[in-house]
Amino acid sequence: MADLDKPRGPLAQRIDRVREYERIAGFLKIARRALANNAFDGVLTMIGVLMGNYLGQVRSASTVIQIGIATSISIGVSGLWGAYLAESAERGRELAELERISLTDLGETKIGRASRVAVVVVSLVDGLSPLISSLIVLIPMFLAPWIGDILISYVLCLVTGLVCLFGLGMFLGHISGRRLVGYGLRTVVAGVVAIVINALLPLG
Repeated sequence: MADLDKPRGPLAQRIDRVREYERIAGFLKIARRALANNAFDGVLTMIGVLMGNYLGQVRSASTVIQIGIATSISIGVSGLWGAYLAESAERGRELAELERISLTDLGETKIGRASRVAVVVVSLVDGLSPLISSLIVLIPMFLAPWIGDILISYVLCLVTGLVCLFGLGMFLGHISGRRLVGYGLRTVVAGVVAIVINALLPLG
């Protein structure tokens, strides 16, 4: 019983505060959708970058890595900035409407703070999910000096991308409470379609 009476540490207090803000602003569902959608975009974007480099006869791993990192940063910044602007505008409108109804300044209340936390969380998820997912697909290219054959690195990158898509599909299946493998296969099909369409383009 004595342990239950001990004051909670600063980290635990912050976690409790974020949980309370989530109950007020309900940003977890939005962040979860952003994670799945933007990670999906990041993987497919990197698959397109890899196919473009392969069909363009790029056989230098460092060149592929430079292009891949630049693309990852761009889609990460795009996701973060776009989500911040959109979420700020939407949350600001909702807060202003509540203030108009209640005739109260809610900026420094729990509602106002929850709104600001929601903007930060959703923006970070929107920006980091495509950045990280696209870089994960690129990992075999970083290992190209040890793999020894750039073509094998290309194949491994594409396989990594399809595995990531399958994992994202299973995540969506878990959220929806449906078949994990079925959802995983659906997302893998999207990756295969992207690879096939790129391969059929007259770029070689």
